[in-house]
Amino acid sequence: MGVELEQSKGRVTFFDTIRGISVVSMILFHFTYDLFFISHIKLTWFTPLVMQIWVPSISYPFIFIAGCMCAFSKNSFKRAGVYGLVALAIFAATTFANIDTPINFGIFFCMASCTLVEALISRFAIPPKGYAAAILFLLLFVICIPISAGHIGIGNIVFSLPKELYQTPYLAWAGFPSPSFSSGDYYPLLPYLFLYVSGAAFNRQFKAEGYPNWMKTFSLPLITEMGRQSLLIYILHQPILLLIALFVSQNIVF
Repeated sequence: MGVELEQSKGRVTFFDTIRGISVVSMILFHFTYDLFFISHIKLTWFTPLVMQIWVPSISYPFIFIAGCMCAFSKNSFKRAGVYGLVALAIFAATTFANIDTPINFGIFFCMASCTLVEALISRFAIPPKGYAAAILFLLLFVICIPISAGHIGIGNIVFSLPKELYQTPYLAWAGFPSPSFSSGDYYPLLPYLFLYVSGAAFNRQFKAEGYPNWMKTFSLPLITEMGRQSLLIYILHQPILLLIALFVSQNIVF
């Protein structure tokens, strides 16, 4: 989301543009979700399968690009703190509003925790760098995608994890939710740390080699600017969409 993205010779607008496309998709998804679940408008095409595809198509690029920004960030600890404060504010707001399930360990918690872990690794060890490392971490991410369901693996190759990890209420943040855990938006540290670090490793190498000129200038009207302001847009768009959905549900009959 809104993070440092400056090079000595200018901004790499390609990252802003890709992030802006995800922002537009996010707004459309949340508006559709609110119309369906809050305004109770019958959208026959908005099926669980559509949601299962749509949501990752938004969040995965966000997290990967956030990892890419480690190559530009002057202070990742500060960036993690900003994300953490936003995550706390979102938890408080969704709990107080009591319109939908409160958001525990959502996307901003994920961004905060991943940024903090990557910053610690870079400070006290070796910063992740290189295409081989990026591919390795991406593979680990894919393998660990089902971790919250109690197992890891790909296809028919599946390994069950100890049930004890999921019987405590204190490990949901890490990716091991208990049966009583609930959240309107759940992005724990695992598996998403691997996706984030993959982005960090990839872009450190890419930046060292030098970006092609087209990436520095690639932009789409409005979309690129939305990518630059993605943090502010994320904070503001959902309350506005909720108000619209509530107005529709109370004043328009379908």
